Amino acid sequence: MRAILLAGGLSLVLTLVGTRLAIRVLAERGYGQLIREDGPTSHHVKRGTPTMGGLAIVLASVLGYFLAKLITGSAPTASALLLLFLYVGLGSVGFLDDFIKIYKQRNLGLRSKAKFIGQTVIAVIFGVLALLPGLEDTREQTPAGHTISFIRDTDRFTLPIFVLVIFIVILIAGTSNAVNLSDGLDGLATGASTMVFGAYTLVNIWQNNQSCGLNPSNSCYEVRDPLDLAVVAAAITGACFGFLWWNASPAQIFMGDTGSLALGGALAGFAVLTRTEFLLALLGGLFVLQTLSVILQVGFFKVTKGKRLFRMAPLHHHFELLGWEEVTVVIRFWIITGLFVAGGLGVFYAEWVAGT
Repeated sequence: MRAILLAGGLSLVLTLVGTRLAIRVLAERGYGQLIREDGPTSHHVKRGTPTMGGLAIVLASVLGYFLAKLITGSAPTASALLLLFLYVGLGSVGFLDDFIKIYKQRNLGLRSKAKFIGQTVIAVIFGVLALLPGLEDTREQTPAGHTISFIRDTDRFTLPIFVLVIFIVILIAGTSNAVNLSDGLDGLATGASTMVFGAYTLVNIWQNNQSCGLNPSNSCYEVRDPLDLAVVAAAITGACFGFLWWNASPAQIFMGDTGSLALGGALAGFAVLTRTEFLLALLGGLFVLQTLSVILQVGFFKVTKGKRLFRMAPLHHHFELLGWEEVTVVIRFWIITGLFVAGGLGVFYAEWVAGT
């Protein structure tokens, strides 16, 4: 528990200080945000705001985690290292995308094919390593389960590794892009991510307290390294919370693809390593709605040959064009996120109660 508190607190402080430094450095170098011309006109004033702030989130949370482990004298676990690999790897893909946009002064960074290849390679490595027998613990548990779960593994069936890897790749790509789509208003993706990572901190603490290794029972959890995963979740929660200080409206910095791809990938990683792949759809319900709005908009546009279901997708832009103030949209979407998170945690706890 001490490591969890240290990781969250250190990441928070590091991000508060580091983001302020990043704003100054990025502004001096002219690394500013490019704004879509077809978007809400109110966003045009944001042109030139420093971007790639996700670097501060990623670096602060990784440093916070390792400093907490160093202070408490505990060694990192395989699950935590795998998650950090996924987190930093996707953040690196996002960084390349952001840097190309700024360097070439265009809205298009990495080509979609190159970005997809980068995400896929990182996700495949993560998926294969998480399922390899070589990373089993003393109870012969691999970091990832051999089935697709809602809240816990079931013994009814297992899936071939190649099927599970394909599913993990799809989950990582979908979640990272979902958070990326939600990063369109000041503080929206940051605040929502803070709540969901906070939820995973609680989930991991609970799974550790009810671990089959500590308390064997019908309702225990077969999850490897839940306590160390809680340390990582706390570190990312603290980093997002600190970044929100500078990213809240009016934003002084944006996280960019560097932050959104990293955070989305980490959420998918937590879902895989905690055996809660389908529960993620509830905890991250806002991100699901944002993605569905884009899918529905594109599908409706093609079927009706030019008509639009929403004024603009993703969904937050639709409400802006209806006349809602940006801050109003953000706060209401945060409330929606809070409801999804509360519902997800409620379902998680209710399943445990039903099994006891």
